[in-house]
Amino acid sequence: MSVRVERDDQVVVLTIDREQKLNALDYPTIDALLAQLDRIDSDDRVRAVVLTGAGRRAFSAGADIPSLAESIAGGPERALREIVRRGHALTRRIEEFPKPVIVAVNGLAYGGGCEITEAAPLAIAAEHATFAKPEISLGFPPPFGGSQRLPRHVGRKRGLEMILTGDPIPAARAAEIGLVNTVVPADELLDASRDLAARIIRHTPTAVAACLRAVTRGINLPIDEGLAVEAACFAATVPTDGVQTGLRRFLDREAVTD
Repeated sequence: MSVRVERDDQVVVLTIDREQKLNALDYPTIDALLAQLDRIDSDDRVRAVVLTGAGRRAFSAGADIPSLAESIAGGPERALREIVRRGHALTRRIEEFPKPVIVAVNGLAYGGGCEITEAAPLAIAAEHATFAKPEISLGFPPPFGGSQRLPRHVGRKRGLEMILTGDPIPAARAAEIGLVNTVVPADELLDASRDLAARIIRHTPTAVAACLRAVTRGINLPIDEGLAVEAACFAATVPTDGVQTGLRRFLDREAVTD
């Protein structure tokens, strides 16, 4: 199986397990990731996901080139169906997932590996991790959403520098431009990712999902439309038990202080 699944209480760690291939994303691996996300989505006991790669060399080197070459040889329609639509499905699923997905970048994140990092709401990188958009060297633009997400995250000029040169950047630079949240020593990567997950899931599931939804759906909208998304997400939480419990806890604490 190309995706390893480990459950640690309320957190599931998904590991892309193709270490000898630098955890390249062949079609079965992409399909397996989508299937695991579907299972996690429907399991209320799971509150967060950490996504990483096997070994220390790579999170993911991107699309599996032999598979990609075969699809391209079949012409534009086959390439769109097998590469672009499948890649878009994966990154969109990660981007819109109702539970926090934390990418733990344990090595190089090139091509599709970088695009997964862009799509995830949160990312932590090991100090030796590197990031690159090498698709231009193969003659095409990023096909998993990277031409759109990266410039939105880091700015048009920074994004285009990565996309047009294909040159890698180190983890420290990725943190500086906002591609990842923070950088930690390699042996602390999974612990740091689990700690971040724990700091999030101490809050109610409905609040976490509403925050994710508000940001993801509103971030690229004009401000008035984004505020409407925020209002709808807030209204959806008002009748929930989580709001009543949170308010009661705060008011009780205030009463004790007084």
